[in-house]
Amino acid sequence: QVQLVESGGGLVQTGGSLRLSCAASGRTFSRYAMGWFRQAPGKEREFVGTISRTGGSTYYADSVKGRFTISRDNAKNTVDLQMNSLKPEDTAVYYCAATSKSYCSGSNCYSPTDYEYWGRGTQVAVSS
Repeated sequence: QVQLVESGGGLVQTGGSLRLSCAASGRTFSRYAMGWFRQAPGKEREFVGTISRTGGSTYYADSVKGRFTISRDNAKNTVDLQMNSLKPEDTAVYYCAATSKSYCSGSNCYSPTDYEYWGRGTQVAVSS
């Protein structure tokens, strides 16, 4: 089992940047593929991106491709989401998620049901 805690959210102007971080508990962090999701008010939880266990593979939603970057440090048990060129439509609560499912390789797990463990989220607000 793994516990996840997100940090780094806040209010930023359009075009600005934020870096979210997710800290994981436990000694087996490298066994989990990691994902970032977001949920805006009144909308379903939306896939943002995912990273493989080694960090060698990433996959992003079209809406954030070229603007967001996921990275991980298995020695520190952290996974980060660097968000650049932020837009008002990026406003949401951002969640970190982990999966131990063997078929998740960092490019093929983009449904919330693929992930077993979730953080509580961190709020990101982008003003126009």
